[in-house]
Amino acid sequence: MAKISKALRTIPIGLIKVYQWFISPLLGPHCRFYPSCSHYACEAIQKHGTIRGIGLAALRIGKCHPAHEGGYDPVPPAKQDAKPENNSESESLLKQPTETKSL
Repeated sequence: MAKISKALRTIPIGLIKVYQWFISPLLGPHCRFYPSCSHYACEAIQKHGTIRGIGLAALRIGKCHPAHEGGYDPVPPAKQDAKPENNSESESLLKQPTETKSL
């Protein structure tokens, strides 16, 4: 299943790379965001998968208009990349030695 997921990610990323190499140089630098929308799309697909990554890229492209100020807009972290809550009470209970009495 992981191989299929990775293969499905390479198709849109490959299309984006073709755009970056051949079409984008002809258009020139016009992006109001950092990272550029095409780099954002590649990173979003790699972090979040094909469907969610394309959705995030579409939302980002939707923000690309003269009324939006642009600027630094990173890809949000994936849920599995989020740091787990530090529950020190439960950790301390797990680390305490347990005593057993033999009868």
